This record gives sequence, C-alpha cells and structure tokens, in this order.
Amino acid sequence: MKAGKKTGNLFIVSAPSGAGKTSLCRMLCERIEGIEHSVSYTTREPREGEKNDVDYTFIDKQGFIEMADKGEFLEWAEVHGNSYGTSITRINETKSRGIDVIMDIDTQGARQLMNKDIDAIFIFVLPPSLDELQSRLEGRNTDSGKVISERLLRARDEIRDYNKYKYVIINDVLESALDDLMAIVRAGRCRQVNIDNTWIEERFFKGG
Repeated sequence: MKAGKKTGNLFIVSAPSGAGKTSLCRMLCERIEGIEHSVSYTTREPREGEKNDVDYTFIDKQGFIEMADKGEFLEWAEVHGNSYGTSITRINETKSRGIDVIMDIDTQGARQLMNKDIDAIFIFVLPPSLDELQSRLEGRNTDSGKVISERLLRARDEIRDYNKYKYVIINDVLESALDDLMAIVRAGRCRQVNIDNTWIEERFFKGG
C-alpha cells in the first residue's frame, strides 16, 4: 500500500456500447501502476478472442441468479438480454491492498451505485457523434444490423445520463481521451479523504 494511503479508490466508467470505455480502462491499467480493471460476471456468450476471468467471468443464468440472491453483487443489470454484475468481494479485496479499481459498467449499474452513495469517482465517456458511434459498432463486425440498431437506440437513453457524472471525456482521439482519464485517476488519488490519519499522526504529531 502506498505510504499514507488508507485504501484504493473506485473509478466508475460508463459509456454507450462502442464508445471505447473498455479499451480506455485496459490501456489505463497498462500505463499507470496500482490500478486494476474490474472483471464483471456475465451470462452472455464469449466473443471471439475473449478469455474467462480476463475479459469477463462467464457464468450461466442460474449461477448468476444465485449470486444475485445472496447479495454478492455490488451492482448488476440486464443489458440486451444478458446479465452483468460486479462482485463485492473482488472489489473490496483489491481496494484493501491499496490498489485502485476501475470499473466499466452501463448507466443502470452506475445509477445503483449513485443511489447507494458509494465512495466512487464517476466518469462518462462520449463518442464524438452518434454517426461515429454507428461506424464503430459496424466496424467491430460482432453484431447484426438489428443488434446495432438496438444499441444505437439505447445509446441515446444512456447519453442523457451524462450530467449525473463527475467527469465527462469525449473519446474522439483515443490517446487524448486516455490522457484525460489518467489525469482524473491521478487527481482522485490526491483527495484528502484518501489520507491515512494514523500515518499523519505518526509522522508529524507523535510526541508533540
């Protein structure tokens, strides 16, 4: 754990599908030490190249329901017919080691955490335009035309929530957006609430 630090921070990143939030989170973890990308549970089938417990933890519907019923998820939501959830245990274990956690979740899950008044820094990633978002979704070659249309309709609803977030990043140029995300993480680490009071007392007021 970094000197003077009580616990790791939690960064929440939301964006419409195709806006680049997952790529940004992964790139961030490669560039900055002391932060890990949260791996969510999902009931959807793996896409080509995805690895279990790296991209997602893939689980069947019944197993997901059992975890939800036991209260094992910090948040969970159903998106495009599939369920996604974040393990409370995984998040707490990582933060307890002084490691920051960055989560990319949809606006449903983010609203759950906002309503719980959880100590987290909320970040929204916007594409430069809806037309550009459509081009990115089509360029992935992973979804049918019908699914892409559904994602674009959902994107409009998700983007309306941008003003509920502390920070907004426009992902036009990926490297510039990454610079913005790294700046937010560095600023979050300097919050007064992260300072260990015991560490302060021992080094500045012991015996005073």
